[in-house]
Amino acid sequence: MASWTAGLIGRSPDNFPSYVSGLAMDPALFERIRPGFGENIRRYYRSMRSRDAFVAHTVTNPQGWRMASPGQADATPSPTLRVVDETDRGIVIDGLKMLGTSAVFCHETWCGNLQPVPADRPAEAITCVVPLNAPGVSIWSRMRLTPGSADERDAPLAARFDESDSAVLFERVHVPWENVFCIGDTELSRAIYFRTPGHAMANHQANVRFLEKLKLLVGLARRIVEANNALAVPAVQSTLGRLAAMQATLEGLIMGAVGCGEAWMPGYHTVNRRYVYAALHWCTNEHARIVDAIRELAGAGIFQMPAEASVLDDAALAATFERYWATPGQTAAHRMRLFRLAWELLGSAFAGRHAQYEKFYAGPGFVMDAYSYTTAPWSEWTAIVDRLLAEVR
Repeated sequence: MASWTAGLIGRSPDNFPSYVSGLAMDPALFERIRPGFGENIRRYYRSMRSRDAFVAHTVTNPQGWRMASPGQADATPSPTLRVVDETDRGIVIDGLKMLGTSAVFCHETWCGNLQPVPADRPAEAITCVVPLNAPGVSIWSRMRLTPGSADERDAPLAARFDESDSAVLFERVHVPWENVFCIGDTELSRAIYFRTPGHAMANHQANVRFLEKLKLLVGLARRIVEANNALAVPAVQSTLGRLAAMQATLEGLIMGAVGCGEAWMPGYHTVNRRYVYAALHWCTNEHARIVDAIRELAGAGIFQMPAEASVLDDAALAATFERYWATPGQTAAHRMRLFRLAWELLGSAFAGRHAQYEKFYAGPGFVMDAYSYTTAPWSEWTAIVDRLLAEVR
C-alpha cells in the first residue's frame, strides 16, 4: 500500500488496523479494565476487517496546555477530551483531541492516550471509537498545501497526496458501551499500546511507509544529477552512494524486524520490537539529513523555472522556453516537471509539512530514545562486561 503513494501518505488505511491487530491479541488486558471490554476489542477488530474501515486516531492532547503545579487550581480548565457522563447505554465525552491525520477522509476515529494521563485525572483516561459524522463531532482541518492555482503540474504531489491533519472536537458526544475499550484507568489508558504488540506493529507499518518514500527520494537524487549532467563528478557519486547505503540500512532494519520476529504474545508471531524502534529512531533522525543532501545536489536549478506550468499552454512562450531552458538530452518541459517534483519534496509547503511530520509523527526525540532504552537487552550486554572483569587475575 505504501508503494502506491510512494510513502507520501503517512496515515494510510492500513496504519490503524496495525494498531488494532496488536491490541486484539490480548483481550484479557482489556477485560481487566472492565468486564466486557475484552469482547469489545475482539468485536471491533472483526468489524474493522469486515467493513474495510478507514480509521483515524486522535491520541494526543491539545498543545500548549499544561497541568497546574501540585496543590494549585487550574487557572483555565483543560480542553482535553474527557468523560462527562455515564449511562446504561454508554458514555458522554467532551473535549478536543489531536492529531487526526487523514481524518477528513475517514469513517471514524479512535480516541485514546499515547501520552501519560495524570493519576488525578481519571476522566481523561478514555479510549473509544467515534464515527466522524456523529452528532457533536466537528473536524478542524489545517490549511491546504496546494498553491492558489491548484494546477497539478505546479504542485504534482500536494495536489494528490495532501492527506490533511485535523483537530477533532467532541461536544457532548454519546458513545455506546460496545465502542469503549478503556475508561478511568490512568495507567492502562496508555499502557495498552505497549503491553500488546499494537504500538510496535503500527510503527512497523510506518517504517515500511518511510522506506517507500526513501526510495522516491534516492531516485529523485539520481534524476536531478542526470538533469544537471553531474553524474561523472566523483563527489556527486559519493553522495549518491551514501544515500543508497542509507536506503539499504533502513531496509535491513525492516527485514530484521520481520526475520527476527517475536512470540511475546502467546499464540502470535509479531515483529521484533527492538528493530522496529531502531528503524523508527533512524527515520525520524535521518530524514532531514537526506533531504538536505538532495537539496545540495539540486542547487539553484529549482529556481530557474517559470512561475507556472501554464507557460507550456502558449505556443510562442513554450517555444522560447524550450529553446533557452533545454539541456543536452533533456527537454525544458521535462526539466520543469522534474524540478517541480523536487521542490515539492525539498522546499514547498508540502515539503515543510513532511519535514515536520517525519520529525514528530511518532513523538519527540527523547521519546524515540526511550523506546530503544526500554526494549534493549541491558542485562545481556552488561554480563559481557562482568564476565571480562571476572576473568582478570
